[in-house]
Amino acid sequence: MATLKIAVAQINCTVGDVAGNAARILAAAENAKTLGADLLLTPELALCGYPPEDLLLRPDFYRACARELLALAERLPLPAIVGHPEAQDKARYNAASLLRNGRIEATYRKRRLPTYEVFDEARYFKAGTEPGVFEINGVRCGVNICADVWEPEPAQRAREAGAEVLLVLNASPYHMNKQATRHATLRKRVQETGVAAIYANLVGGQDELVFDGASFVLDATGQLTHQLPAYTEALTIVEIQDGQILPGELAPAQSCEAAVYDALVLGVSDYLGKNGFPGVLIGLSGGIDSALTLAIAVDALGAERVRAVMMPSPWTAQMSIDDSREMVRRLGVQYDEIPIAAAMEQFAVLLAPTFAPLGEKPAWDTTDENLQARIRGMLLMAISNRTGRLVLTTGNKSEMAVGYATLYGDMAGGFAVIKDVFKTFVYRLAHYRNTLSEVIPANIIERAPSAELKPGQLDQDSLPPYAVLDAIIEAYMERDQSPREIIASGLPEADVKRVVGLLKKNEYKRRQAPPGIRVSRRAFGKDWRYPITSRYPDELN
Repeated sequence: MATLKIAVAQINCTVGDVAGNAARILAAAENAKTLGADLLLTPELALCGYPPEDLLLRPDFYRACARELLALAERLPLPAIVGHPEAQDKARYNAASLLRNGRIEATYRKRRLPTYEVFDEARYFKAGTEPGVFEINGVRCGVNICADVWEPEPAQRAREAGAEVLLVLNASPYHMNKQATRHATLRKRVQETGVAAIYANLVGGQDELVFDGASFVLDATGQLTHQLPAYTEALTIVEIQDGQILPGELAPAQSCEAAVYDALVLGVSDYLGKNGFPGVLIGLSGGIDSALTLAIAVDALGAERVRAVMMPSPWTAQMSIDDSREMVRRLGVQYDEIPIAAAMEQFAVLLAPTFAPLGEKPAWDTTDENLQARIRGMLLMAISNRTGRLVLTTGNKSEMAVGYATLYGDMAGGFAVIKDVFKTFVYRLAHYRNTLSEVIPANIIERAPSAELKPGQLDQDSLPPYAVLDAIIEAYMERDQSPREIIASGLPEADVKRVVGLLKKNEYKRRQAPPGIRVSRRAFGKDWRYPITSRYPDELN
């Protein structure tokens, strides 16, 4: 009876840290050997991290990866399939090599190079043309890499070449409901080929992207036999006996809110950790967005690495101050209060001679509102300069879409945690976080949202209700519907026209925003590439 034990290594690799990633692969291999594995399977481009972007245009990058791959082959205690970039005969490939007996025994080259969503692999790689199949312990194993399995042909070619099990290396970034799509897609390949599939996915944060891991195995009938946990490194043994995959552990599925929250926590943790920042600063307002950002930061980094600053103006409600004080008390973070009324008055004095020729000043206008945000931004950046801590901005996707944010003010910072979270979903995440422990005061969740930049201000004085706003943005941005189609779906015509106009008008602001974590199918970042200058009128009739 042929028996094969394959270790799936769900590991957190760092782009460019070739030696560090090799050490991580080696540690996984040693653990796998201890557990009796015959073969180690790693994620896509595990040796160099994913996505390396324009590092892949540098010849020295390929040379460094080639040296490390050879050195790793000599040290591995068992055979391994390792993802790596390859330069060969003036062509460059997204590759996976079988390392066995101290050498590179065979190499498979990815055949489907995605150029959609956040992917741009055709910019860097040439597509492979041949299937990759090898034998170990009497079992013939085929190899595919990530996007290969999203189309039928690569898996079918592996089956035709004799594959009895398909090993799939992946760097599949998270967005909402992605895991269900992965299961369904790979199940199609299994049903088409009759070949079981082992799906090893990368885990970790890389700039805007979060890789959730959640590696899994489907047997030859399409039944889920193994499910690794999401958002953490893991290693599991998949045992094949006489062509059959034996059942393994199934990590429980997460709710959408839990998955998004964990993605945001991991994104913050790795962005800070991989870039070497000692901690973060957050400007608290007493509102839901900064409260959620603070909770995520503490869960990601620990209270000792988080500092909150409340900067009340004359228009800040006492409730906002009290709620902020209560939240930092519950979380145990360092907290400062810096009133900004004196700074506002001084700026008014400084600007008066310049504004005088423009005529009588309005009682209150956008200049006054933006000045408050910019004073706060300056204070946060000053503390950041002195302490080395990174400022986390607190704007959500709804605000980013319509420009309800101030350049060089509340947009000032280094990382935008909830940039891809709609306002309506911010509330869902706040409720979810409070089911773990009640850290966000009820007042913050229940009160009507307000920027508190003028007396009695509410967000919905300037914007449609958030349920309407978010539905319009989601339809236009994530489903590419025209205003005509959105109106036909039942959303108010005046709101649709206004929101789409604001979305287009504020592209210049978004280009200047810090990077933020992608959790939707389409975020403002890598997969949103709209021109700032455009006269396209959109389809209205």
